[in-house]
Amino acid sequence: MTGTVPTSTLRARAEIDLGALRGNVRALRARLAPGAGLMAVVKSDAYGHGALPCARAALDAGASWLGTATPHEALALRAAGIRAPVLCWLWTPGDPWREAIEAGLDMSVSGMWALREVTDAARAAGRTARIQLKADTGLGRNGCQPADWPELVAAARAAEVAGTVRVTGLWSHFARADEPGDSSITAQLDVFHELVAYAEKAGVEPEVRHIANSAAALTLPDSHFDLVRTGIAVYGISPSTELGTSAELGLRPVMTLAASVALVKRVPEGHGVSYGHRYHTPAETTLGLIPLGYADGVPRHASGRGPVLVGGKVRRVAGRVAMDQFVVDLGTGPDADAVQEGAPAVLFGPGDRGEPTAADWAEAAGTIAYEIVTRIGPRVPRVHVNGQEGHEDGAAGDRDGAGHREAGAGR
Repeated sequence: MTGTVPTSTLRARAEIDLGALRGNVRALRARLAPGAGLMAVVKSDAYGHGALPCARAALDAGASWLGTATPHEALALRAAGIRAPVLCWLWTPGDPWREAIEAGLDMSVSGMWALREVTDAARAAGRTARIQLKADTGLGRNGCQPADWPELVAAARAAEVAGTVRVTGLWSHFARADEPGDSSITAQLDVFHELVAYAEKAGVEPEVRHIANSAAALTLPDSHFDLVRTGIAVYGISPSTELGTSAELGLRPVMTLAASVALVKRVPEGHGVSYGHRYHTPAETTLGLIPLGYADGVPRHASGRGPVLVGGKVRRVAGRVAMDQFVVDLGTGPDADAVQEGAPAVLFGPGDRGEPTAADWAEAAGTIAYEIVTRIGPRVPRVHVNGQEGHEDGAAGDRDGAGHREAGAGR
């Protein structure tokens, strides 16, 4: 982001409260087992919140690592001056291994093909690659199967002896940590203990061992090892309804999505609204047009159900969500008459000012709150506020003092 834009001029905006993000990181750190560090996961543009300002805020608040899915996300952090340890884990053949090695990134290795590519790149770069071996302890996604673990560990140790790699971590990922008491949690922990012990007996001396995600960080101290990877919780969203609401977990949602009402008009009883006329006005009423649609990430599946705070009341989407806009029925009476063009319409936020939350939209759309915040598109400017603390990495930008707001269409 490069310019300061008054929020009053924005048709729509996603306000990102960096003070809330720092508070979430501190709250999460306070729940960690002794000796465990915290990785703030900033993949997918920090779950739609803006990777660079969120990464800096998380480091300000004491995160010791950052995590990304792709190497390109991690390289962008390095290019912006972030010097903290960064782990990137979703690799495909031909990805920029050498660039990652030269940037000092930690690279996850789940199979022999990846180990071959990273060792070739290390030789070409003339530098030792930092790698972390990932085990599939039961998620069935990325990671090395236990049956193949001895081969991968032996090859990694040989590469260590040759000086091409340094195994800095051993890690895995839970499948159902957001379902407290599920038997798979203990089963995965047992497998992880076994695979870590095997690797260490083979001579691996990792800097960090980690398996805990946001849900495990909040509920499973026995899984914290040396590091926990917190993603959605950093952004103040509960990993699942079974664990409790954000407020019950001591977290504050970071993103508030709002727009300015684009049009207010009176229509008669029985008037069809939006494509397909799935909604007809039950009486003469006032309609408000909200300039956000599914191209901006508002889920079409929430048509007729998505909640919006307009004119001091929570209304529901009337009819279908379109690509760029949707309609709310404001009804009649003084509260409807008070809504004019330019009035604020808040789709979701922390929820403590009467507005809906991302969890409310997830329920309306039949999905999870992760998807609601992550899908907000680049056409919606991110306005980062409360970015007053100093950066761990010393880089400038994205914050000039308490209450400073900076907006831009790019992220």
